[in-house]
Amino acid sequence: MSILVVGSRGSALALRQTRQIVEEVERLNPGVTCRVEVIKTTGDKILDVPLAKIGDKGLFVKEIELALIEGKIDFAVHSAKDLPSEMDDRLVVTAFPERECPADAFVSKVGALSELPKGAMIGTSSLRRRAQILAARPDVSVLDLRGNLDTRLRKLDDSEYDAIILACAGLYRMGLESRITEMLPYEVCLPAAGQGALAVQCRKDDPACEIIGRLDHSLTRACVSAERALLAGLGGGCQIPIAALAREENGALKLDAAVAALDGKRIERGSAVGDIAAGEELGKRLAGELLDSPARDLLEEIRRSDEPKSIGAA
Repeated sequence: MSILVVGSRGSALALRQTRQIVEEVERLNPGVTCRVEVIKTTGDKILDVPLAKIGDKGLFVKEIELALIEGKIDFAVHSAKDLPSEMDDRLVVTAFPERECPADAFVSKVGALSELPKGAMIGTSSLRRRAQILAARPDVSVLDLRGNLDTRLRKLDDSEYDAIILACAGLYRMGLESRITEMLPYEVCLPAAGQGALAVQCRKDDPACEIIGRLDHSLTRACVSAERALLAGLGGGCQIPIAALAREENGALKLDAAVAALDGKRIERGSAVGDIAAGEELGKRLAGELLDSPARDLLEEIRRSDEPKSIGAA
C-alpha cells in the first residue's frame, strides 16, 4: 500500500475540503491511502490585522508550498482563489476538481441586500466584495471581518454586523446552505478568480502527479485558468478589487471581469468569448483589452491609493 501525505490548513472548512479530496484520491486509486498534515499559514496566524495590510503573496499557501517543495508532504489542497497568480516553477496544479458554486452568499438577519436599512453594517474580508456592495448600496457601511467560517457566522449572530458576505462554496461544503439569505447575482457581485474551486498541487514530475491527476475536471481547469490568467495580466492580488468568472456558454468559454474603485463609485467591466480548450489565452486576451480601456487608469488610481490598507481582502 502506498501512503501519501497531504498538506492542509487547519480550519474546519479547509479540513472538510481536504478530506473530500482524500476520499476521491483513495476511491480512484485503490491501494493508495492518505494522511493529512495540518500546516499553519501566515494568514491563519494573524487574525487581528486586515489581510491587505499584511501582504499580498500567498498568505494562505506559502508555508504549505514550502513543505511540498521540501518533500515533507506529497500534495497540497488549496482554495484556488488563495493561490497567487504566479506560482513557484517547481510546483504544478495537477488537478482542479469539479467546481462548487462560485457565487457570493449574502447572509443576513434582516433580509436581502436590497432590503437592508440605510446605514446597515455589512462584514466582509474582501475589497472586491466591499467595492461591489458599495456600488449596489452606497448607503450602507462595509466593515472588516476576519476569522474562519464559524467565527464570522458567530459575529453575525452576536449582532456585530447586520449581514456578512461569504462564499457559497464554503457554506455548501460545510452543510450550512440554510444560512444563505440570498445568492448574490453576478451582475451585482462578480466572484473572485478561482472562487468555489479547489487546486490540488504537487511537485513537478513527482509520481504523485499521475495519482492526483485523475481528479482533474477539464471544464473547471479551463475556467480557473482563464480567470487566473486575467488576474495575472492585470497584476491583481488581494489589494485590488478585481473580479473574474468564466463559464461554458453555448459550447464556448465566456469570461466576465470587473475592476472596481475602492468606494464602488466606478466599475469597469469587460467580457470575452473563446475556445474552451484555450482558457489561459482567453484570460490573457481579456486582460489586454481591459488594459487598453479606462480600466488601466482605474487600476493605476487604486495602486496609488493608501485606502486598500484599511480592510482585508479575499
